[in-house]
Amino acid sequence: MEITRRDAIITALVPLLHLATQAASAQGVQTPAPLFVQDLPNVTLDGWQMTATEITVAPGAQSRPHRHPGFVLVYVIEGEVVTKISGVPETTYRAGQMFYEQPGSTHEVNRNVSATSRARLLAMIFAKKGEPLTTPV
Repeated sequence: MEITRRDAIITALVPLLHLATQAASAQGVQTPAPLFVQDLPNVTLDGWQMTATEITVAPGAQSRPHRHPGFVLVYVIEGEVVTKISGVPETTYRAGQMFYEQPGSTHEVNRNVSATSRARLLAMIFAKKGEPLTTPV
């Protein structure tokens, strides 16, 4: 049985996170509930990289449908956006929330809800090195 890099990382981190949580509790520090939990695709990540990009969406603006070569985690820094990923219902995400784009999915809708304020997103794209990060559909 081949172990993926993802499995190795999870196997190593879970005990460390458990110990850190116990230490924080012992010192009177409360550990917050997870902000976001998402199963990841079973990929080895050999030859992959993560690219983090801050995206500013002007008031009332929207992006064209597109896709990414790997998987994407997006954190809303500021504002509200309406997003539609293939296979997932259209959803509004607010500052402090996250969403996930699975490999091969199409980002069909990405629209700033506000007509007067910008929205800011942190997109973390996990893909093979050298591949274009965004492709129009």
